[in-house]
This record gives sequence, structure tokens and C-alpha cells, in this order.
Amino acid sequence: MVNLRPIVPGHILVCSTRVIPLLSELNDDEYDDLWKTVRVVQRVLKVKYNCDAFNVAVQDGTHAGQSVPHVHVHILPRFSGDLERNDDIYDELEAWAPRDEKKSMGMSKFDVPEDSERRDRTLQEMAAESAMYKTLI
Repeated sequence: MVNLRPIVPGHILVCSTRVIPLLSELNDDEYDDLWKTVRVVQRVLKVKYNCDAFNVAVQDGTHAGQSVPHVHVHILPRFSGDLERNDDIYDELEAWAPRDEKKSMGMSKFDVPEDSERRDRTLQEMAAESAMYKTLI
């Protein structure tokens, strides 16, 4: 699914069909389907954004930073030199859900706005993005 508050253009979430909080609770077929879908989405994002790489991340449980108790995989297109420090993306994922406190980004080319400057996208905006990706599959 497209993201309500994407960190970067093309920030996609792949979710299990069954609503459960942890990867370990998926059965084997669900687990396989989740990761096969991640690969399909990566291929689509590669075509759309011509990116160099991806961050593929799972926050598996609330103590790992999971803000929604439903298994989901973040897929973020990445480019050479988009961050001063490659691991800064994990700080951004940690801060992905709306937060009250402000965070210092320390970014270079990779411009991630403060939470207070990010806005939720409309259903129409997300539907249009989703339809565009569907044409690439």
C-alpha cells in the first residue's frame, strides 16, 4: 500500500493480509507471500524511480518501534549519496509515525521534512499513486 506519510517518494508498505502484530505469527504461506510481494514492489519502484538500492525494514513489535500492530514491511527507494550517513534512514523510520518532539535530521541531499511539516496525503493522492504503480506491474 502507498504510505499516508511517506519518508521519501516511493515509500511503500507491504502488509500481511491477516492482521497480526509479529512476523513469527505468520504461517509459512503468508510469510512466503509477504516476501515475494516485497520483491515485486522493489521491481516496480526500480522502474519508476530508477533507484540504486532499497532499505527494506520491518519493525517487528512495539519495542522495535512498530507503531501499527500489523505486520508490515517498509520499502524505501535509495540513491547514491542521498544521506550523509547511510544508517540515518533508521532514525527516519523510528520517527516515521507522527511524533510531538522535533528531531534534527542532519541530512544532505535526502530532504526529509520535520513531522510538523509533513502532511497526511488525501485518499485521492494515495489512490493515484497506487494506480500508477499498478500500471508498472
